[in-house]
Amino acid sequence: MRSWIAGLLAGACLVPAASRAADHGEILWDRYGVAHVYAKSEADLFRGYGWAQTRSHGNLLLKLYAEGRGRAAEIWGASEIDNDRWMAVNDVEPRARRWLAAQPPAFRADLEAFADGINAYATAHPEVLSAEAKQVLPVSALDVVAYAEKLLQFVYLAPPSVADKAAKLAPAREPAGSNGWAIAPARSKSGHAMLLMNPHLFWRTDWPTYYEIQLHAPGIDLYGASQVGLPVLRFVFSDYLGFTQTVDDPGNVTLYRITSTPDGYLFDGKARPFDAVTRTIKVRQADGSLTTETVTVRSTVHGPLIAGDAQTPIAMRVAGLDRPRALYQYWRMATAHDFAGYQQAQRLQQVPSYNVLYADRDGHIQYLFNGLVPKKSGHDPAFWSDLVPGDTSATLWTSYLSYDELPKATDPAGGTAQNSNDPPWNAAWPATLDPKPWTSEIASHAVSLRMARGIRMLSEARKIDLDELEAMKWSDRSELADRILPDLHSAVAAYGTDLAKQAMAVLDRWDRTYVADSRGGVLFLDWVDRPGAADGYKSVGFATPYVLSDPLGTPNGLADPKAAAAALDAAARDVLATWRALDAPWGQEMRIHRGDVDLPASGAPGRLGVFDVIDGALKEGRRDADFGDSYIAVVSFDQPTRARVLMTYGNASQPGSPHIADQAPLLARHELRPAWRTRAEVEANLESREAY
Repeated sequence: MRSWIAGLLAGACLVPAASRAADHGEILWDRYGVAHVYAKSEADLFRGYGWAQTRSHGNLLLKLYAEGRGRAAEIWGASEIDNDRWMAVNDVEPRARRWLAAQPPAFRADLEAFADGINAYATAHPEVLSAEAKQVLPVSALDVVAYAEKLLQFVYLAPPSVADKAAKLAPAREPAGSNGWAIAPARSKSGHAMLLMNPHLFWRTDWPTYYEIQLHAPGIDLYGASQVGLPVLRFVFSDYLGFTQTVDDPGNVTLYRITSTPDGYLFDGKARPFDAVTRTIKVRQADGSLTTETVTVRSTVHGPLIAGDAQTPIAMRVAGLDRPRALYQYWRMATAHDFAGYQQAQRLQQVPSYNVLYADRDGHIQYLFNGLVPKKSGHDPAFWSDLVPGDTSATLWTSYLSYDELPKATDPAGGTAQNSNDPPWNAAWPATLDPKPWTSEIASHAVSLRMARGIRMLSEARKIDLDELEAMKWSDRSELADRILPDLHSAVAAYGTDLAKQAMAVLDRWDRTYVADSRGGVLFLDWVDRPGAADGYKSVGFATPYVLSDPLGTPNGLADPKAAAAALDAAARDVLATWRALDAPWGQEMRIHRGDVDLPASGAPGRLGVFDVIDGALKEGRRDADFGDSYIAVVSFDQPTRARVLMTYGNASQPGSPHIADQAPLLARHELRPAWRTRAEVEANLESREAY
């Protein structure tokens, strides 16, 4: 680590002040590895962003771009073959060429500048990149667009595992995660709007990795985060406005059961030939040689065939493949100066998915069920989530709800808007949106208790300041425990074994929080994950189901008290076998383990109705956290904007960087950092500087 820093100092900080100004700008790196880019123009800003991402995540960035090309197996071998097949099946790279040509000329120049920044850093510092990463170079604006297409369309909406799940009628997604709040001035002690940004994704070094940065150029000063590989910010604030996102379910991937004929497939009573194209994939072998695999892609009017057999193939239709300007829309949203400009950007409707929570310095807030929601009729969402008959144009959706038709809550009377990956109906509680206008398009399934916990906290706090907003974000209280433990106590009293009664005594003493030193949470989670228990994510095991008009009271009660008592007995036996104590502290099981850091964690899986999400698979009694809080920001739109932030796992992945895990101790302490936005603040916390 010392040699890494010494190299930075020798190559950057010791440059004479008079020579620091470069043709494009300067980057100041703070002591948490956050780049503050000071550029001379918009294009120079994008160039600096590309340079900074490459310095912090070069090996990862270049591997992601190889994946976007559908050529990762050519460099990294057979482990990447599934990705490359998926890119070939979905025509990603050829479509990206059309998408690049469709960009507004000035924004296309920005994308080219971003790619130039990547190449420039790689040319200046080839020694820091892996041999494999270097083989991806040079990159171009086409790579930027192709990777964005892959990430926004074919990872979030339709990941490769959908093909394996298609026959089971269960399109796979990464677990839903994220909290977002917008608070109006009427509910803020400062009289200014506030925003909570709290996305949750996996912590693995891959497409979920977030990157924090400040981007400064004439007329532009943005701070926030986005995933590595993207040239625009998806979680962002300025002195004018800000927005955050959570994963939603716009129903914009449909799987169709195709009826085969000897000459193709049946559609509207006529036989049609399949469209077919053959592509080749190169695969690097262990000895360095390359083999070639041929992939024949057959398609219908719906989209490519991804599963099934010759008699009953399955085709996939994905929304947004006719919308090439998602990156441009994000840029327009981020650089708007008021709500009117932001809405003008939203009306472009290029971004295929994600709820958006918005706030600004003028006091406006909004929740938007954003995305390309297909217009469907004649059936409910359950029909569309099944295998849909593909032999008729009556089931082939071709258009989307307009911005004005999407569910939203703008400047709600209650003064707050929130979402935790749930349907839009209670986003501005207590003014519930009526789902009836969207019965064909948007599922009204039960919501998670994590959302209910958020609603409860917001409804109990009349006015909130920035300190209180931060404290609420760190809430580790289990909504599920609050609702179900009294009923479990009664069930154990009636049906429980002696061991179950001992376990219930532990749960009765437990404070129902998942802070690291709380005692009872290990036992409760073990119970929740057993048949007969109540699960706040799957909404199973409750006597009373969720009622839209009562998110704070339903679901509740135990569906099967006797089974619940038996589940607690089994959980107690398991916890005793692992920890030799029923009241093992939570931080003994849940750990933050990254690099040399190994610390007890607070926070818990969202299925427990805990707002502060952290999760990990149980292995030999231990959970090494690998999912949950990723980028966090609490923002108050004072003049100027104030914010506190955290990149929970650190802001770099390059080998030898001191910033791979340096923020993990802050996460363990539930501590945010100040967002250093002025040049004076950055200079006071400077690690290094460089011209680019």
